[in-house]
Amino acid sequence: MVDPRGPFDATPAVVWAAVFGAVGVAMGAFAAHSLEDVLTPDRMETLQTAVRYQMVHALALLGTASLSSQLEPWSARWTVRSFVAGVVIFSGSLYVLVLADISWFGAVTP
Repeated sequence: MVDPRGPFDATPAVVWAAVFGAVGVAMGAFAAHSLEDVLTPDRMETLQTAVRYQMVHALALLGTASLSSQLEPWSARWTVRSFVAGVVIFSGSLYVLVLADISWFGAVTP
């Protein structure tokens, strides 16, 4: 089946992976060096969970980009969109929960 939007361009997946990877490393370092005395152990664990999931999804985006030639273009596009949305919703909501100390925001996290 020919995708009317043309072949899949893996560049955005690689860019998202790089951005998520860089932000993940920065957040992990920030937490370890600047927040360890400020956050409770539970909040620190929550922040580490956000960073861990973000880094795993950055690697998954790289994997999707590298395997994209074996996928249907529509499938590759939706896979990338889903990984990006997952990072923004899951890790993003955990970052807001921890850094802004908005307890009710935990209900947003899937």
